[in-house]
Amino acid sequence: MTIGGLVKRGLVAATMALMVQAPGAHAADSDDARIAQGLKIAPVPLKMTGLNKNQVGLGSYLVSAIGGCSGCHSNPEFAPGGNPFAGDPTTKIVPSAYLAGGVFFGGTLCSANITPDKNGLPDGLTFTHFVYALRTGHDFREKPKDLLELMPWPTFRNMTNSDLAAIYEYLRAIPSNTEPKCP
Repeated sequence: MTIGGLVKRGLVAATMALMVQAPGAHAADSDDARIAQGLKIAPVPLKMTGLNKNQVGLGSYLVSAIGGCSGCHSNPEFAPGGNPFAGDPTTKIVPSAYLAGGVFFGGTLCSANITPDKNGLPDGLTFTHFVYALRTGHDFREKPKDLLELMPWPTFRNMTNSDLAAIYEYLRAIPSNTEPKCP
């Protein structure tokens, strides 16, 4: 094998080793580690009054580190100088747009504002309605045969009830945005 081949093989092995040792990469990580990471990476100030801190932390982890929810539910998603896809060294979101919807996908498809409403309910949904939407792809407020077309509900429906409860609790903790963005 050439020196170049050994170097490439070494770099691949080193990269793989770092990936395996990265925080959150081990199946044995505890919920405590996910909760702590979720609270650390929450991109907006959280309103914790009356909420379960552990559920909020785990929900933040699921939404921010795994779910990628802000990509479809924040418009714009990244602040100037904070777009990792543009090569910016740090990631900065637009707090006023965080999970407030308004991403148009064409036609009449526009992402929902999933921040808390005046009653503290994400998108105005009770927990029962939230779980129903994520398990079935149906928003009870829409026509019965209409599916949430772009929402990855086929993936979310496989989450545990406690994971969905944590996501819901986190969404209750984020700042509300009452500015309508979809027609």
